[in-house]
Amino acid sequence: MSRALPKYNKRRVVVIGAAAALALSGAVVVNSALAGESSKSSGSTDAKTLASPGTISCPDVASQLPAIPASAQAEVDRNLALLQTQIDEANKRLVDTVGQGGANFVQNAILGPLEGKRVSTIDRIAISIGRQGTKPQGLDALAPCALDAGGVADTGEDAGDDAAAGDEAEATPGAEETAAEGADGGAAETGDDTGDAAGVGTISCPDVASQLPAIPASAQAEVDRNLALLQTQIDEANTRLQNTVGQGGANFVQNAILGPLADKRVSTIDRIAISIGRKGTKPQGLDALAACTLNK
Repeated sequence: MSRALPKYNKRRVVVIGAAAALALSGAVVVNSALAGESSKSSGSTDAKTLASPGTISCPDVASQLPAIPASAQAEVDRNLALLQTQIDEANKRLVDTVGQGGANFVQNAILGPLEGKRVSTIDRIAISIGRQGTKPQGLDALAPCALDAGGVADTGEDAGDDAAAGDEAEATPGAEETAAEGADGGAAETGDDTGDAAGVGTISCPDVASQLPAIPASAQAEVDRNLALLQTQIDEANTRLQNTVGQGGANFVQNAILGPLADKRVSTIDRIAISIGRKGTKPQGLDALAACTLNK
């Protein structure tokens, strides 16, 4: 009996030692897993930080203006403030639409429309100055803006073809958001996958010529040039509509084509009214003819 007791104690020590070893091994495994998970999470966070959409920068207009007549100062200031508002809105949209669209999404849905708005606003500034002084020339060259370094992630170029392919394969709302929109009847507007079957539609705009009063002979040539420009703008918008089928999200056509077209038309129609007003009564309310629609 006295000899058996030590053997029993020895077995108990061995069993306890084995259990302790197992517990220690389990703790090591758990800690390693947690460490791996933490590292993976940290890597994911770093990836998100690196995928910055960048910022949009535009040439400064104020510094390129000549002396501004006192009577035009208020209007010029309003339009300079509007230029900054347009940039702020474009940068906000850049952040809000990260991951949307294809390789040309930023150019077509953000930079292009921004340029159209700036052309119109800058033209209004030049016209304001020209009413009481010499109209500055060449300011339209200041309209285009650029996406600063680091913003390529927004267009899908940083992620490469893998990201674009992944978006299309998953057919999620972020994958151009076109499949669901086509089913909802927005096929033509968003350029969905069934564009060939449904057609992308055409853009139509209110007729301006028929709404004009009698045109002074001295203004006829300038009015005719601007009426022709209105038609050119519509033709270019329809071409763009065809060339961008499948790009952008639900509001792509409005933001990238119809909106910029309306801005251009406002500027052109305003030039027509000013031309007539130099030798006669300036027509009012023509800006209501600027907005166009997509016919399907």
